Amino acid sequence: MSSVVTAGLALAVIGFGGRAILRRSKGLGDMLSKSLPTSGSLANSKYYRGGFDPKMNRREAGLVLGISPSANKVKVKEAHKRIMLLNHPDRGGSPYLAAKINEAKDLLESNRSASK
Repeated sequence: MSSVVTAGLALAVIGFGGRAILRRSKGLGDMLSKSLPTSGSLANSKYYRGGFDPKMNRREAGLVLGISPSANKVKVKEAHKRIMLLNHPDRGGSPYLAAKINEAKDLLESNRSASK
């Protein structure tokens, strides 16, 4: 029992000591804030940072599936399969995202068949 108490006290001392050091070092906070990415540096990221539009359009459907909005039916089907394997609700994915992925596939396929 005494080894558990000793270990707990050691962790508490380390925690409080680290907290005191962080509070007293003003330069450390500035250094950490400079090293973290800013929103400007994320602008060139390959990931889309926006939310979903109220009504999905071809551009958003292409972003969801990771393909061009003018991709052919085979590319749409392959992209949908690839993304659904990763995001299916039965495998721990979000039902909302799965619905958006299906909506994107349906939109791109319906527009592709309507334009022929």
